[in-house]
Amino acid sequence: MGDDHSSDSPTPESRAPWERPLADPSYREAQSGRPRRLPPRQPPPERTAPPERTAPPERRAQVERTEPSRHDSGRIGRRAAGGPTEALSVADLVKKVSGEEPSEPDDPDKTEIIPPIDEQQPPPPGIPPRETPAAPPPPEPEPPQSTPEPEWVADSAETTAVPQVVGNPGTTRLALNKTRKRKRLRAAGRAVVALVAVVALAGTGIVWGYLRSTEGKFDQIAALDTESTDIVDAVGQTGDETYLIVGSDTRAGASGEVGAGTIDDAEGSRADTVMLVNIPADRSRVVAVSFPRDLDVERPVCQGWDNASGTYTEETFPAADGDKLNATYALGGPKCLVKVIQKMSGLKIGHFVGMDFAGFESMVNEIGGVKVCTTQPLEDGVLGTVLPEAGTQMLDGKTALNFVRARHVEAEGNGDYGRINRQQRFLSALLRGALSSQVLLNPGKLNGFINAFTRDTFVENIDTKSLVTLGRSLQNVDAGAVTFLTVPTAGTTEWGNEIPRTDDIKAIFRAIIDDEALPGEKRAEPLPSAPEPQAAPAPLSVQAVDPSSVTVQVSNASGESGLAATVADSLAAEGFQIYNVGNYTGTSGETVVRFSPGHEAEAATLASSFPGAVLESTTGLGTVVEVALGSNFSGTVQTPSPIDTPLSMSDVRIGQPEDVEIPADLAVVNAGDTSCE
Repeated sequence: MGDDHSSDSPTPESRAPWERPLADPSYREAQSGRPRRLPPRQPPPERTAPPERTAPPERRAQVERTEPSRHDSGRIGRRAAGGPTEALSVADLVKKVSGEEPSEPDDPDKTEIIPPIDEQQPPPPGIPPRETPAAPPPPEPEPPQSTPEPEWVADSAETTAVPQVVGNPGTTRLALNKTRKRKRLRAAGRAVVALVAVVALAGTGIVWGYLRSTEGKFDQIAALDTESTDIVDAVGQTGDETYLIVGSDTRAGASGEVGAGTIDDAEGSRADTVMLVNIPADRSRVVAVSFPRDLDVERPVCQGWDNASGTYTEETFPAADGDKLNATYALGGPKCLVKVIQKMSGLKIGHFVGMDFAGFESMVNEIGGVKVCTTQPLEDGVLGTVLPEAGTQMLDGKTALNFVRARHVEAEGNGDYGRINRQQRFLSALLRGALSSQVLLNPGKLNGFINAFTRDTFVENIDTKSLVTLGRSLQNVDAGAVTFLTVPTAGTTEWGNEIPRTDDIKAIFRAIIDDEALPGEKRAEPLPSAPEPQAAPAPLSVQAVDPSSVTVQVSNASGESGLAATVADSLAAEGFQIYNVGNYTGTSGETVVRFSPGHEAEAATLASSFPGAVLESTTGLGTVVEVALGSNFSGTVQTPSPIDTPLSMSDVRIGQPEDVEIPADLAVVNAGDTSCE
């Protein structure tokens, strides 16, 4: 074992004593001066002519590597021959990332195999063989019983690693071991750093890969109306992202399988959950407003909707008063619902997301359930026992579905509002769970969650790129900056419709548009910034400019339907650039031209088309000039003053932001609140 090998084989390749491996006994004995021990005499094998080689050893090693090889573990594997297309090993990948040049692996197949004294012994690297005179031919040996097969051809030859002389042959084995250890430690240090980088990049690649895999999987459906005149202060909403999210309780297909009832219970689909989510341009918060499914609404003229096929029909439904919100969706689908919510809120809805119950249940199951807390058991008059006990508990998909659907809970006594509160608390918990490391750092859960979302979702203006961009912009938003509100109502009609409190609803959405603080909101304090420089006083007079250089927002504050659109057409005919058309918050008796400092000339030019209009300086409009048409508007748009005409600015007033009074009894749930109340 070890160095105690003996053999009667001739010296490998006729090497000189100083070229022999450290394990060669003849080398050690020659160095020590001791006489060489001769092995026991055995009958010499028959000398035969060596087989003619058809390829050098390097080529033979490459050919052999294409054949199955049995490793020490006993398993048979196949390795492809090296070449330009050979796959990198993990070690080579780590070395590449760390900047270390990849080294050739210690593969015995890549070196010329020379039969050792007793076992295989690779030649010492780095020392070229020395040319020596040819040895005289030996005497003819006696014929052996059988010719042994060369070891390098054997299917599974057991080998024992034999120390080799590396570097300086005079170096001691202890010094060599220390040198090897230092090199391994340095390489390991670089490998750890590289491995961390590879893992980090791999994690990012996994997330991005899963998101990229969703491209084309979304079912696209027409829903949005971004040019609606019901949008309030479109300029103030520049950069905002607003999503209308609908949970459909269709009774057909997969939703019926998960316990959503049957088609016999209620034909078609209903908007069981309607939620409007607004994210301001600075991405400092998220506000989600829930609408009761039985909310009393005015339904506009709507095209028919077939939920089973996800398409619109040729049928048209007339406008109607006293319609329920979920019935509006059942008749007119996403298009009709977007119109109703957009008119009620004034928000510019830029994205639509619809999901049925099957998708909801799958998403919950894919992340391993959602933990919620209740102060009492949950018994529903229709669904039965949902939660037999109070306290904190983990809900699977089916239980979670019943938890957010139950609306006949006698203990709550408030019908749909108890259900909405549970939905908001559940979504808060789902949000915390989906953003936790247990999901984001678990490729299986993340992949399942994303696939469940795309599999049972129909959308408009949703794609992978926008989701990634939005996610990155929200990465610093704390859960405390996510607030859930509920539209306030005042009793019910004789048909059971929830009566909306119109003025309070307008105040809520005005606060959202103006980015005012909301009840229960826990936004991070903004970083202190340098004080804004005082604006220079407005000049007493300016010169009229070319109307084509003026961008105009036309807002209707008169209460007369369709007035803004008519005026916008007249202004466009005079050469003005129309930015958008919409309604102003509330009504006004006067026509006002509003502008931001630095755009006095554009404002005065626009005001010259509205005799008697008031000029008002404000902030937040940027390069846009807004005209709010009051009840005193004559109905005629005059031709603006010619270019370079002096225009007075002596009567400009400074606009003050309107005070918004949010109702004190507003139902609020904060996503960062983990208390159980």
